[in-house]
Order: sequence, then structure tokens, then C-alpha cells
Amino acid sequence: MKLPIACFLLVPLFVWAADNPADSESYWPQWRGPSGNGVSHTANPPVEWSEQKNLRWKVNIPGKGHASPVVWGDRVFVLTTIAPEEVPGKEAEKEEPPPQGERRRGPRSLQPSGVMKFAILALNRQDGAVLWQKVLREELPHEGVHKVATWASSSPVTDGEHIYAFFGSRGLYCLDMNGNLQWEKDLGDMTIRLGFGEGSSPVLHGDRLVINWDHEGQSFIVALDSKTGKELWRVDRNEVTSWATPLIVESQGRSQVVTSATGSVRSYDLATGEQIWQSTGMTANVIPSPVAAGGMVYLTSGFRGNALQAIRVSSAKGDLAGSSAIAWTRDQDTPYTPSPVLYDSVLYLLKHNSGILTAIDASSGEAIYGPQRLPGIEQVFASPVGAGGHLYIPSTNGTVTVVKHGREYEVLAENRLQDSFSASPAIAGSELYLRGDESLYCIASQQ
Repeated sequence: MKLPIACFLLVPLFVWAADNPADSESYWPQWRGPSGNGVSHTANPPVEWSEQKNLRWKVNIPGKGHASPVVWGDRVFVLTTIAPEEVPGKEAEKEEPPPQGERRRGPRSLQPSGVMKFAILALNRQDGAVLWQKVLREELPHEGVHKVATWASSSPVTDGEHIYAFFGSRGLYCLDMNGNLQWEKDLGDMTIRLGFGEGSSPVLHGDRLVINWDHEGQSFIVALDSKTGKELWRVDRNEVTSWATPLIVESQGRSQVVTSATGSVRSYDLATGEQIWQSTGMTANVIPSPVAAGGMVYLTSGFRGNALQAIRVSSAKGDLAGSSAIAWTRDQDTPYTPSPVLYDSVLYLLKHNSGILTAIDASSGEAIYGPQRLPGIEQVFASPVGAGGHLYIPSTNGTVTVVKHGREYEVLAENRLQDSFSASPAIAGSELYLRGDESLYCIASQQ
């Protein structure tokens, strides 16, 4: 059942003029940052912090979500879902213990317990104050999610004039920067493998918003007019469930949408949806997003196997099997969930979901160092980020290990907060934003 869109909290706002989109390099406007590579070349956040040091603010976020924060101007945006048991005054039902002598076998997926609120929040970067919070849909999800996932795992994207909040089967919403709804789009319901939940995020380029919709039904990729939500083109895909976010790259004056999946990795013309090239697919359960720089695009996955392809975009045409457009490949130490980081000429990979780091020369595919076990890190679902000559690697145990960027392995700090991190960080200016299971943290040097 779908209920009307409702405003859940709205505080008085000043009128704020959006920055020029050319300033996007100064912010973190989308999943994986301004270039889609997990790196900010303008930011310089602290290397060390704790609950008592370099913590500018900490704000509890209602509900649950693994969507990464995005940052523009003076604002941070986050998505969340609020379940019935999380509503103040309502207690969650207690789970019955297993019969005597039997061991409890935990389910791999969680089922919705009732109608949920799908919401977006805008916070002030300076002090964490909630400027506005809006529920975009109230609905009972048709499927569950993996036990470590959430119903708000797709990250928003902004161009400084609008913010696009994507909840997958629960819809896509375009709002202005003050939270006023401009348009909405319902693309249907996904059927996700094993009911493990959705996660691919939209990408924005100029006036086009692209969404990849790989699931157990008819998969497709679609481009929408970012101003109106009108569908510009749609192409069916012969793919099963994947969670990777597309990447838009420029080559020879042409914008291409690069997608990673189990059957094939493919590129589409952003203007028309025409397929430009395809190569062999990744492993099953493709989650990491592609990264690209210097005319090369890198695609990875690591579930029940390892796969990495480095493709020269300018020479990629048609079927790339046996083609020199595939510069090099790798079949070890690749990530399952975390996306790689491409920082200058170094490609950083985490092995599976662990704190085992490998640094690769992006041009040759040769290992610079690793696999190297990181101290303080346990399970990793978040994607690392880079800025200021540093690599920031969050863990579910609340630790963020900071490694020096470059061709020599050096750990600079192990920072522990009283939370768990599965959402990927955002970086802007002197600040690092960490979205934990309980709170959103702004890490910044205290003068």
C-alpha cells in the first residue's frame, strides 16, 4: 500500500543559492565522490580522531541506512528508512528462544515488520543541525534485505540545484535544496536474488540521470531527464541481480555509461542508449562499482572467485574478446563488497570483505605492495576513500585505519569510534563524514 508523500519535519530555512556545478570538485556530490573514484583532490581531513579529538559533531540519524552521505555547499544529505519498531514509544517484539537442545540458525535475510518511512535529511555542515527532514514514501517493502543490509542502501546524488533521493523499488525523488519535491518516478519492484536487498545508486551527468536495474526479472538500464523525470531511453539487459553503480566516462567527445555485471561488462552511449562495447562478465554477485582515469576503466568483483579488467576506453568497440582494448586482467585479491579506490596512478583493492590491502600500478597491473593485512580492521562493507595523500578504510568494528597514499605501505593511524561503519564515507574541505549504524559524524581538525 502506498500512502501520500508527507513532510515529517521541516524547520524554517533561509534562501540558499546553489553553487555552480563546476564547483563539484570541492564537494562530494555522489556515491564515490566527484570523479566516481572514491577520491577528493581538494579535501584535507584529519588523520587522527576519537570521541574526544577532532570530532566536530555527532548526530543521531533516525532509522537505518547504508546510503553514503553526499555534500554540497553548506549541507550534508543522508537517506534512511524508519521501521515501526524504531518509532518512539513502540517496543519491538521479543524473539522466542529456540527449543531446548537446538541451536539457533540465524536467517540470512531480514523481513519488514510493517509499513516503513523512507526519508531524506539535510544537515548543516557546521554544527550538524537538521535543516529539514522529509518522508518521501510510507510503504511495506515487498521483499526483505540481507541481515547486514538496509532498505536505504542506495546513495543520493546532487548537482547543487537538486537532490535526487533513490530508494529503488520505493521510487526516485527529485527535490530542490530546501526539500521541496519537484518530481517523482516509480520504476516498479525489483526481485533481488535471495531477497538480499537493493543497492545500486543513480549517476548524474549534465541533464541525464542514469539508473541500472539488474534483478531476477527483466533487467534494464534507463536514462531520465534530470529536470522532469521523463524517460529518455531504456535498454533491456540480459543480467541477473547486481548491485554495482554505473560510471560515466568521457572518451573522444562521447559520454559512455559503463556497467559491471555477472554476464558482461558493457558500455552504452549516454545520449542514445546504444551499446558501444562489451567484455566478459565478473564473478557472481557483482557489487563493486567501476573506476576510471587516464583513458582506462577498471572493473572488479570477488564473490567465489576474483576478477579485474582494465579496459582502454578509446579503443573499445563491439565484443572485446581477444582485443587489445583489454590492457590487463587480474584474478586474485579483488573485493567482494568494497569498491576500489583509484588515486592518481594507484589502484587500491581490499580482498573480499577483509582488511587485506593491495596497491596496484594502474597502468601496468603490477602489484606495488600487498596483499597487506591492515591493523585494527575486521569486516569491511564500506568502500575506502582518499584525500590529502591518505587512504581512509572503515570497518564494521568502528575502526577507520588511515594509510599513506603512495608506493610504500605505511599505516598512519587507527581511529576508533563507538559505532559500526558499513556506509562509505564522504569527504569535503577539511571534513570527513562517517555514517555509522547509530550516528553521523563530522571529523574535522579542532583549532
